[in-house]
Amino acid sequence: MAIKKHIPNTITCCNLISGCIAIAFAFSGNIELSFTWIIIGAIFDFFDGMSARLLNVNSPIGKELDSLADVITFGVAPSTILFSKLSIMAYPPMFDSLRFVLPFAAYIMAAFSALRLAKFNLDERQTLGFIGLPTPANALFWGALMIGAGEWIESSPNMLFFILGGILVSSWLMISEIPMFALKFKEWGWKGNQVKYIFLFTCIPLLLIFGISGLAIIIAWYVIISYFIKK
Repeated sequence: MAIKKHIPNTITCCNLISGCIAIAFAFSGNIELSFTWIIIGAIFDFFDGMSARLLNVNSPIGKELDSLADVITFGVAPSTILFSKLSIMAYPPMFDSLRFVLPFAAYIMAAFSALRLAKFNLDERQTLGFIGLPTPANALFWGALMIGAGEWIESSPNMLFFILGGILVSSWLMISEIPMFALKFKEWGWKGNQVKYIFLFTCIPLLLIFGISGLAIIIAWYVIISYFIKK
């Protein structure tokens, strides 16, 4: 019994370690490996909650540890990917003197990731869905985009404004009051799950057509669907 109660927290720590490794690779400019470790962290993040429920060992410390791990893996790690990309990409001539300052704007997203996770812990409305963009989805969006369109982003000076604007938009989305559906099924029938099934079915062709970039498109599609089904 003593070992059983530590299993979920051990898995959570693996998530945190994965995030630290992702950060190290991002600082070295290896975006592909950094993103790989973010995905590994997401897998651990999925199984720590599942194991806690299966073993019936939920605890307040586990909830807090999970948020701390998520801040690292889904907040600081993707922000560091953007920091790395902003440090080497082409800048418009008038902004070139700010090259040593603007990359740090990426960590605005890490701060809002922490704020989103703190709100999630206190918000009792988010049991069957989400209010605001989940931090793992935000991390997957930016990681996939920086890999799939990385060379184009680096070579186009005007993409600076896209990234800086995107940081602000995604930061706002994480703390917004926009309800977003979760892929949780109480039952497997079509009725009541139409939106979830439509979303899942559209994910397959997007991945097949666009590859890794398709993952970024899927996250954007998820936000759009979530917004309009609640209108």
